[in-house]
Amino acid sequence: MRIRRNVRAVLLDREHLVFLRRGWPGAGYYYETVGGGVEPCDASLDAALRREVMEKVGASIGPVSEFLTVTEPGEQVTVVRHYFLADVLGMDLDRRNGPEMHDPDIGNFAPVRVPLNVAAVAALDLQPPELAEHPLC
Repeated sequence: MRIRRNVRAVLLDREHLVFLRRGWPGAGYYYETVGGGVEPCDASLDAALRREVMEKVGASIGPVSEFLTVTEPGEQVTVVRHYFLADVLGMDLDRRNGPEMHDPDIGNFAPVRVPLNVAAVAALDLQPPELAEHPLC
């Protein structure tokens, strides 16, 4: 059984949270945290998270703290997702540079800022359910 690691961040940007709005033409949208897969070149989960945040939303982040780990067993691959909390130090969408930017099969994903309050977050279709149910979100 192979294990694939994934890093995700709940990003705090002053009075907002930053998520990705995901979807495909003709289908509904859902929201997820910023992040992606850990690559062999990443020295640590922290390094992978910083790379992914820069690729997806062009942001630099402060210190991170892990608050949730979700394991999804599969027949061939088990995916382990590590969720972190981090403050945005600076964000410039022009610095987005991930390979996803040029892959139409990935679907649409756009950074969104959501007010930092329970009602605003509860109104999202935030995925995965374990994250949406976490007290931090």
